[in-house]
Amino acid sequence: MNEPLRLGWREWCALPDLGIPAIKAKVDTGAKTSCLHTFCIEPYYENGIYFVRFNVHPLQKNDTVIVECTAPVKDEREVSDSGGHKEMRYIIETRMRIGDKERLIEMSLTNRDSMRFRMLLGRRAMAENTLVDPAASYLNGKLEARSLYDLA
Repeated sequence: MNEPLRLGWREWCALPDLGIPAIKAKVDTGAKTSCLHTFCIEPYYENGIYFVRFNVHPLQKNDTVIVECTAPVKDEREVSDSGGHKEMRYIIETRMRIGDKERLIEMSLTNRDSMRFRMLLGRRAMAENTLVDPAASYLNGKLEARSLYDLA
């Protein structure tokens, strides 16, 4: 049997398909779908395929590091935020890596400037062989993410 992915209430993860080597995520079992802080969201078609390009500030409290991303649009859905406000969001599917485990997850794209974490990891991403310890943090290692983005 595979060892379960063990998570604390916050974890460092990577989104390799998006060129994001490290982003701090809040593990949120109350959220159905994972969410990524994005801005400058622009949908477009290329060879008949629906894409979205967007920018990400992957580091908390740092608006100077910008990662430009592109992904196929999987869906557009009405999503409720923690305050109950509904908005239409683009949904993408991307690989997520935490520690030595990798999963294909769905993520909604929205501006989270007012939120503390740039990413929420929702329960759909945790549905497969995952244990969450809400009293723990960084069970898969703590990163010095600034070095991954060439910041001293």
